Amino acid sequence: MKTINVAIADDQVLFRKGMISIVNSFENIKIILEVDNGKALIEAIEAAEIKPDIVLLDLSMPELNGVDTTKILHQKFPDIKIIILSVYSEDRFVTHLMELGVNAYLFKNVEPAEVEKAIWAVIEKDFYFNEAFLAAMKNRLTGKKPRLLIQDDIPSTLTQRELDVLDLICKQHTAQEIANKLFISVRTVDGHRNNLLEKTGMRNTAGLVVFSIKNNLLDPSTLL
Repeated sequence: MKTINVAIADDQVLFRKGMISIVNSFENIKIILEVDNGKALIEAIEAAEIKPDIVLLDLSMPELNGVDTTKILHQKFPDIKIIILSVYSEDRFVTHLMELGVNAYLFKNVEPAEVEKAIWAVIEKDFYFNEAFLAAMKNRLTGKKPRLLIQDDIPSTLTQRELDVLDLICKQHTAQEIANKLFISVRTVDGHRNNLLEKTGMRNTAGLVVFSIKNNLLDPSTLL
């Protein structure tokens, strides 16, 4: 089994060192880069012969914060997955980062087992949503009409097959599982996923789930 290479950027030394010890204890997962700010992270990845598969990223850092670092990572290293580790639990932080295209958002008080679970989910399914994230999404939408992300008729532009694929993506099925359920090839699934990304303007699979929730195509409670 391939080893998952992870980088971590966090300016709190004790937390960073503790996370390194925890992550390195997971089977087939290892930390290959550690830095204390976003600017150093970008420079380290640029110089690294082996690029990380996943970045564990703090939001509040000197030099370059987590939000700006996320934007640069998307531009320069679009294949690298991003898991936010943050003390900020406000709904607006959670949903904003997911809309920016991070693959998971974890609060720093989660159990180590959930960090491991999130890493594998992001690699295998492109995103990981826990109960805290889904609760944040529901809270943001309570009492207000969901804001459509580009134009009011986006859902109507989706074909039935695209909606079928989107539904299974949201239910955290892998491309192979979706292909098996719909009796199509993995390549066809990928084609539908790319069409969904283009039509919705989302960056990744996590964004598609956010889109579905905000456009009433999905009830967040069904994901728990």
